[in-house]
Amino acid sequence: MILKSNVSPSLTVACLCADWCGACREYKPLFDALALKFPQVQFKWIDVEDEADLIDPIEVENFPTILITSEGKPLFFGTVLPHIEQLARLIQEKSAVGVKPIQHDAALVLLAAKLI
Repeated sequence: MILKSNVSPSLTVACLCADWCGACREYKPLFDALALKFPQVQFKWIDVEDEADLIDPIEVENFPTILITSEGKPLFFGTVLPHIEQLARLIQEKSAVGVKPIQHDAALVLLAAKLI
């Protein structure tokens, strides 16, 4: 069961994928369904090839890669197993009060800021 309460309205969950990736195509409907369970969270599907200018110079080599931000600051960046329950748990974890942004390179911080 996925809980919806106490999730920060400033949370953004971006999935960095590619149209040619079979795992991404299978993950997309699950990602969209999860967005319905967390209406206060902004969900974005970013095709790394179609939106290369947005994510450049970040290299995405494994899919799905998830970026979770709050107020333009990255809270999580990494590849996840294509099991939507894992992403649901990450959203709950990263929406807790007092979660600190991750320390990462300037390119990730810039991308996080662009997703506001």
